[in-house]
Amino acid sequence: MRQLADIPHPEAKITLFSWNGKYLIKLEKGPFEQTYKVSEMDVTSEDDVRALLDEEFVAAAVQRFTQMRQDLQAAFARHDL
Repeated sequence: MRQLADIPHPEAKITLFSWNGKYLIKLEKGPFEQTYKVSEMDVTSEDDVRALLDEEFVAAAVQRFTQMRQDLQAAFARHDL
């Protein structure tokens, strides 16, 4: 796996990788991460992948981190952990 870029964002760490014919978009916030795989056949360049990371996409991913945290906390609560 080859790291192509760190993409600055105030709410999440975003890293772009190239691996096995795919671009991987990895977003991290605290103990949570999301990875999106985009086939190199679906885009023409790394710039196309960066274009996918618009405000709407990143805002939805950040909201998903909130839901992930809530889901984990609920599971802990269900099992008295």
